[in-house]
Amino acid sequence: MASPAQGRATRGSGPPLTRAAKAVSGGASTGGFPLPVSTAPMEARTATELPSAGAWQYEPKWDGFRCLAFRSGGDVDLRAKSGKPLGRFFPEVIVLLRRLGASQFVLDGELVIEVDGRLSFDALQMRLHPAASRVQKLSQQTPARLILFDMLVDAKGAILTDKPLATRRAALEAFAAENAIQDKLELSPFTLDRQEAERWLSSWEAGATDGVVAKRRDGPYECGERAMVKVKRLKTADCVVGGFRYESNGALVGSLLLGLYDADGTLNHVGFTATIADKERPALTRRLEALCEPPGFTGKAPGGPSRWSTERSGEWEPVRPELVVEVRFDHASSRRFRHGTKLMRWRPDKDPRQCTYEQIEPRI
Repeated sequence: MASPAQGRATRGSGPPLTRAAKAVSGGASTGGFPLPVSTAPMEARTATELPSAGAWQYEPKWDGFRCLAFRSGGDVDLRAKSGKPLGRFFPEVIVLLRRLGASQFVLDGELVIEVDGRLSFDALQMRLHPAASRVQKLSQQTPARLILFDMLVDAKGAILTDKPLATRRAALEAFAAENAIQDKLELSPFTLDRQEAERWLSSWEAGATDGVVAKRRDGPYECGERAMVKVKRLKTADCVVGGFRYESNGALVGSLLLGLYDADGTLNHVGFTATIADKERPALTRRLEALCEPPGFTGKAPGGPSRWSTERSGEWEPVRPELVVEVRFDHASSRRFRHGTKLMRWRPDKDPRQCTYEQIEPRI
């Protein structure tokens, strides 16, 4: 991995808020912070390959909670990408930032938690708990780390959103040189070498990240805009179809329920895919209905209706475990796909019993 380039921090009073930053502020009070806590982070649009034309900086796409960290004197606030406050869920990070030598800044980064030497998104989700006592206990058992990759306001109070990334990165490195704390507050690496970034996509150590983000070196920080490019590390797995759901208020298949076998030969539900071509739905529905037979999954099974689903969308039909599909996925945690998957092809050549958890388990 390339060593981060060195540079000097930006000085001076800084430019006024960018148009995007003004828009997201909505006239709200900054609460004493250099920028409103309603400031939206710059986002990324999804692409299938990394850009090469122009001056680009490539960074790991960390597997955590995006976070803007604000400080003004003794006041510290953490905000999610949605704008919702995160501070009450990560009290140890609030304490950490309040103890830094720098008393004024706005930082862009990612909150992550490491469990058994690996980043754990599940551990992050466990923090979103209504009981303060539970959150406090978890903050001690599995403390979070803030990985920094951009700076909106430096320690002198200069607003940097209109400055190019190269300038903001230099200011961030100067800040990190004075304030970084190993395993608590760290600077994210980057490279200017596209070939090295491509290697990150295929061989990042221990799966700590799930892709690469490309940023224009000469571009400003465009609050709330998809001005960056992200390419996710995509993988495939062969899965057994253990059931299906009908389309909402329809008679055709809406999604396939996917399963993998464990070491005991038990078929467990691991996710779903809904990327079925409309023209294929009638024939596929007939094929699945001919295979309908309980239990479908012999281990973990799909849940019923939840507060996010209708009664119909929570229902599912079990089928004999005879069909195998290859699906593409971006991330798996707790032995299941975190998001929906993309159906790549049917695998009539594959024995369902060959579809095991080994395909989605982390490789160290």
